[in-house]
Amino acid sequence: MKLAILSRSPRAYSTERLRTAARERGHEARVLNTLRFAIDLSAQVPDLQYRGKHLSHYDAVLPRIGASITFFGMAVVRQFEQMDVYTPTTSAGIANSRDKLRSIQILARHGIGIPGTMFVRDRADVIPAVEEVGGAPVVIKLLEGTQGIGVILAPDNKVAEAVIETLQSTKQNVLIQRFIAESRGKDIRAFVIGDRVVAAMRRSAVGDEFRSNVHRGGTTEQVELTAEYEQVAVKAAQIMGLRVAGVDLLESDMGPLVMEVNSSPGLEGIEGATGLDIAGAIIDFVASQVAFPELDVRQRLTVSTGYGVAELLIREGADIQGKSIQDSGLRERDIAVFTLSRGTTVIPNPKPTRVLEAGDRLLCFGKLEAMRDLVPERKRRGARPQIQPLPPDVPSAATDVVSGGDDAT
Repeated sequence: MKLAILSRSPRAYSTERLRTAARERGHEARVLNTLRFAIDLSAQVPDLQYRGKHLSHYDAVLPRIGASITFFGMAVVRQFEQMDVYTPTTSAGIANSRDKLRSIQILARHGIGIPGTMFVRDRADVIPAVEEVGGAPVVIKLLEGTQGIGVILAPDNKVAEAVIETLQSTKQNVLIQRFIAESRGKDIRAFVIGDRVVAAMRRSAVGDEFRSNVHRGGTTEQVELTAEYEQVAVKAAQIMGLRVAGVDLLESDMGPLVMEVNSSPGLEGIEGATGLDIAGAIIDFVASQVAFPELDVRQRLTVSTGYGVAELLIREGADIQGKSIQDSGLRERDIAVFTLSRGTTVIPNPKPTRVLEAGDRLLCFGKLEAMRDLVPERKRRGARPQIQPLPPDVPSAATDVVSGGDDAT
């Protein structure tokens, strides 16, 4: 395998470890400065230039893109994708994870537990938003902050209002987030590769610092995750569009809460805490996947007039309830079943003999007109449960934890 590692810091720990691990396994690995690419949009086929010359062939690319060059870095990764070069860190995944507001919107849509969060612009909406997430103290986070920078704990409503007004006056967008007191200055970094958590560590803040970032002196220790925490971490990474990710979790009374999904997680902290060869695990995974570059299904399917992908719901009393997939008549209606979701279980490429039950959701490709009757109705918006305010005896001291942001260079 010929591997390109995109990084502006070839001597950084993570970059060196990935290059060394690749070479130890017999692969060819080069570190390429992300900013030295030129995207050739005039050629008949997608192409890239590097340092003014035509880029040679690569089987896979591992992006290590810092927050300061996100836009250009995503464009380079996207061009590699158009060239059918495999990457476990897709351009869409980077875009989803780097935008804190966007990532929380996506996670919440898919039922991933997150701390109560509000996003407002008008000063008159600040106090109602604080009350909506459970009342002060609250965490105020800049959308563009990384490594704990731009994260403030406001102990009361007046401070929250003043901080937000000040930040907005400098044209900064901020999130208001529920303060999870029981986390007590700790969080968990789960390192996801493919469909499993390969390592996890608990990060603890030092002294009065409420941010557990290693960059801020936080300590780390290896931790074994329960099946629930592992499932949440893997699902969060995959929803973001990432096959390699660092998922930051809070241990709350409500169960695991996702704080952030990092598209370029650092290796030094997790390898030091666990003693595991995480870099080698990444290289092994990439090598096993190079034949399966990420496909943009929307690009591939737009040429199929009248066809598309849809999620179908088997309603109670439906004609095909209790029938197997092969006897359901779906194939005769030009509908192919990709996956079947039953509760929290996802069954890929289900067997034709699988019997359909009420409540099953089928991800299908087929004729849109034929699927129309099976598409679930849009949910009606109703009253949602209110987040309970914090008990009066919760101290206002800074004891919550905020995730660390991407660690790439």
